Amino acid sequence: MTVEIYPGMAVAGIGTLPLDVVARDGGLKVLRAMLSGDLPAPPMARTLAFSMTEVEEGRVVFAGLPSVDHLNPLGTVHGGWTATVMDSALGCAVFSTVRPGEAYTTIEFKLNLVRPVLPGMGEVFCEGRIVHRGRTIATSEAWLRDGKGKLLAHGTETCAIFPIENLMR
Repeated sequence: MTVEIYPGMAVAGIGTLPLDVVARDGGLKVLRAMLSGDLPAPPMARTLAFSMTEVEEGRVVFAGLPSVDHLNPLGTVHGGWTATVMDSALGCAVFSTVRPGEAYTTIEFKLNLVRPVLPGMGEVFCEGRIVHRGRTIATSEAWLRDGKGKLLAHGTETCAIFPIENLMR
């Protein structure tokens, strides 16, 4: 069942990932399956109007469409929307390096919001890249840009890497 995230952006389905598949396949294969529609996009993709558009080992790109549904009281897109898109790109850059039997989680992230995100500005794009992948810790960096390439925000993230059995209790 195709689900429209926003006009021009659709995914094959919405749901959570089966942990046994993540445990078996590792992050890159799972992310590629999400992108191809063999695995679902997360429910928040529909709620917040953003989705992954590219993936390779150590790098992902997300596209989103900020709208009036994401406004704060002053009429700009809430920083939480920007943070969620960026955390997704930062985390999935790490996830793309997770091997079978491993899982990950964000333990901290830092963002710099350098320009307002506004409804009506069109699609924005967030590229996340791995900086360092160790045995138990990984770091990533990301940039959120408008359709003309103008920087809107940038940030970094640290993720813990651990045995996926810790999630499968």
